[in-house]
Amino acid sequence: MERTCKELNLAELCHYLKTHDDYIILTHISPDGDTLGSAYALALGLLSIGKKAFVVCNDEIPHKYDYFVKAAALKSFDYKTIISVDVADAKLLGSLYEKYSDKIELNIDHHISNTRYAKNLYLDAAASATAECIYDIFTEMNMQITPLIATALYTGIATDTGCFKYSNVTPKTHLIAAELYKYGIDAAEVNRVMFDTKSKNRIELEKMVLETAEFLFDERCLMLTVTSEMQEKSGCEQSDLEGVAAISRSVEGVLCGVSIKQSEPDVYKVSLRTYPPLDASRICGTLGGGGHVSAAGCTLEGSLEKVKAEITAAVGKAFNEYDARTIAD
Repeated sequence: MERTCKELNLAELCHYLKTHDDYIILTHISPDGDTLGSAYALALGLLSIGKKAFVVCNDEIPHKYDYFVKAAALKSFDYKTIISVDVADAKLLGSLYEKYSDKIELNIDHHISNTRYAKNLYLDAAASATAECIYDIFTEMNMQITPLIATALYTGIATDTGCFKYSNVTPKTHLIAAELYKYGIDAAEVNRVMFDTKSKNRIELEKMVLETAEFLFDERCLMLTVTSEMQEKSGCEQSDLEGVAAISRSVEGVLCGVSIKQSEPDVYKVSLRTYPPLDASRICGTLGGGGHVSAAGCTLEGSLEKVKAEITAAVGKAFNEYDARTIAD
């Protein structure tokens, strides 16, 4: 029997959080600043009003997030209520899927491609990051924001907006960031760690990645590939690959950047970064994935050649539709 999903407004969401307890908060695989910042901020907020909460992630959390993850010092316990944050599809729970996917009571998210897998859903597709949704919870429930919580929230917003450069940024995004500054966050240091710092291994990997560059569709699409062999040769771990997808965004004339990263033998994670009028979420949706209009992803299986052919066909269809509309206009 298919599970029904009830969509909550902000008041209903906050009522739910007030009337339940003993929370486990799940994040998505390959954790980024938004899923982690949102989860840890929410957990700390719930602790501040007398609830119990801790965070669980399928993957090892990159050390660059230690400044709020370790500082939070959350401790596990026997949980009752399962929440997921910034997880658009239960499949993004990774190895936690089988254990938790059919038991998630509440999902808080901002992805328009959300599959509505949880019993209850709070979805704000207009939010630049799930961290914006968590900030709204703090405001609605009048929960205290500490410098640590503010730092976690700022990390979530900054990373999901490319340091406020992406098209998902709204006036509300800047207003929330401005409020978070009032709590004494070191935004400059967060931005340095998140956007301006790379390991030597990452530099070596980028050199190899750029050698794989393929320009497609009249050089409007750039495809980059990261194989397991390249990761091993450079000494990079999966956590070092964050941001590779953004490399193609900086190339003049490119409307669609594709990065293909091998995670297992014959398993590849594909990330798309697009500019209008292309819709990354729609393209990845045809391949079983999803995300945002300008940033989305999917997982494909098979040989590298097969994966490249599948994503190339999907992107090509989007360009053909765009070209057809342009001619018609």
